[in-house]
Amino acid sequence: MILALTGGTGGAKLIQGLAAEIDPAELTIICNTADDAIFHGLYVSPDIDTIIYTLAGLLDQEKGWGLAGDSFAALEQLGRLGEEMWFKLGDKDLATHIRRTRLLSAGHKLSEVTDWMRTVLGVKSKVLPMSDDRIETRVVTAAGEISFQEYFVRERWSPEVHQVFFAGIDKSIPSPGVLTAIRNARGIIVCPSNPVTSIGPILAVPGIRRALVESKSRVVGVSPIIGSSSLSGPAHKLMKVTDLESSAAGVAQGYADFLTALVIGVEDEGLQPCIEKLGIKAVSANIRMNSLADKRRLAREVLALV
Repeated sequence: MILALTGGTGGAKLIQGLAAEIDPAELTIICNTADDAIFHGLYVSPDIDTIIYTLAGLLDQEKGWGLAGDSFAALEQLGRLGEEMWFKLGDKDLATHIRRTRLLSAGHKLSEVTDWMRTVLGVKSKVLPMSDDRIETRVVTAAGEISFQEYFVRERWSPEVHQVFFAGIDKSIPSPGVLTAIRNARGIIVCPSNPVTSIGPILAVPGIRRALVESKSRVVGVSPIIGSSSLSGPAHKLMKVTDLESSAAGVAQGYADFLTALVIGVEDEGLQPCIEKLGIKAVSANIRMNSLADKRRLAREVLALV
């Protein structure tokens, strides 16, 4: 079994490539849930949904989120009724959140609901929330404290950030199957998701980072940074807040206690000596994934290292 740790958009691209290169049933995914939020009374789990939609062949590839061919009539009507519209929920997508909210309200755990959803949508890979406990990424800006979705979507990650923390993380535990998956994996991949707000919360759940450190399997990461800029989203801005250099070397530093190898952009070959001083093998490749062929090529290169 190959295990992948991921957030949403950036990581989903590599997940798609991995599922095309190996038997999807041999792929298990631990997904960030600290971005989860309540919108219009519904429990929304953006990263889990992006991964499941990707593996089910339902994702809107152009947007990188939501369902292909979706419409937004319900959201427009909510706006007419005075509701905020900055977080885009499509009409078909709403069905996911309605069903999830009903199941959670009935007492089911997030891991149970996620497994049900991926099964119903024909996804063979296991998708595990990092925890069943409620954890929320909070962002402290000059204007005050806001949720990650408010920072990322509503504010379009423009405010200067002073601090990032994960509310509820100290009392959380990994969801069922997470630690077992880490122990049993023949190879572990850290996808090119935001090291601070996507992979960071996963690693912060008590027990997960230690399990990775103690794993006897090779752990291979893919940098989400080329030069000093992220391939998508605000990773380069948020890394500075956590005292990590905004570079592939900074990614390596953040994962140094458990990473075996890091795939970096060919543009960053000059950082190889710096990364290898940390005891991490640095492998340069084209890490841009603009097509399915790109995703499969990078997946093959990563799989060759685990």
